Amino acid sequence: MEHRRLGRTGREVSVVGLGTWQLGADWGDVTTEQALSVLEASVESGVTFLDTADVYGDGRSEKVIAEFRAAHPGLDVTVATKMGRRAEQVPQSYVLENFRAWTDRSRANLGVDTLDLVQLHCPPGSVLDDEATYDALDTLVQEEVVAAYGVSVETCEQALAAIARPGTATVQIILNAFRLKPLDEVLPAAREAGVGIIARVPLASGLLSGRYTNETTFAPDDHRTFNRQGQAFDVGETFSGVDFETGVRAATQFAELAPEGVTPAQLALAWVVAQEGVSTVIPGARSPEQARANAAAADVTIDDDLLAAVRDLYDRELRAEVHPRW
Repeated sequence: MEHRRLGRTGREVSVVGLGTWQLGADWGDVTTEQALSVLEASVESGVTFLDTADVYGDGRSEKVIAEFRAAHPGLDVTVATKMGRRAEQVPQSYVLENFRAWTDRSRANLGVDTLDLVQLHCPPGSVLDDEATYDALDTLVQEEVVAAYGVSVETCEQALAAIARPGTATVQIILNAFRLKPLDEVLPAAREAGVGIIARVPLASGLLSGRYTNETTFAPDDHRTFNRQGQAFDVGETFSGVDFETGVRAATQFAELAPEGVTPAQLALAWVVAQEGVSTVIPGARSPEQARANAAAADVTIDDDLLAAVRDLYDRELRAEVHPRW
């Protein structure tokens, strides 16, 4: 597995990581045994970067990762968590007192004294423009409760605001074949500043796997059901903000681009890895088989013709819908 520098953290991480939202059982039932088996398969396949958050399963995802690490002492993995969604999403919530409480909870959940990387979890844009936010985050680093900090954002504008701050180590942003806007400004700015890019939602909530039809349904407690119109959080987090029927049509065309022996999901992940400036991509997995297949995408080669074909598909089917919004 290829490794790349994770921005200003100075760490080297696998180009394919693992997103663990689903291991918190927020996408339907996932037993602890199932979650541990996904972690095992991922690490055995070369994954060294795990992304979680304090709200995934109300801390369950963090605790499962801690259990896994306890069973594998000395394991060389980087664990990034996120904070900021345990309180009302208003600027007044993003203060040092809350940061300390949230990081203390995550440190306890993960069983560590110092968090490898903590990210603000899609805060309001004004929080990312406020000098006091970064002063508070710098304090956490000085107190050695976090080794580095970054932000997870919804929009390119927010990403650019964070990249401009000297203490920002990483930016996590939605980047996939259905969301190309970050290629225009965010990735070049991050490369110039030495900020790592963590690409999330790489399969557009599963659309890019090519497995869905217009008749596909999801469980009531799955965000692909309850957040279709952005009822719970930013609609861009669900299917990358693409209308489901439009997404199914575009995903069918995307699947036709996959070379022989490569699944559409692997093509989607490899496309992200191929973008200059990406440090790691964090697909989720619900089974060991899926985790292994995701990791194998690191070995898929993306040529210029494929890059051009994805851009053409985006321009024809999706640009007008998603490009102006995020």
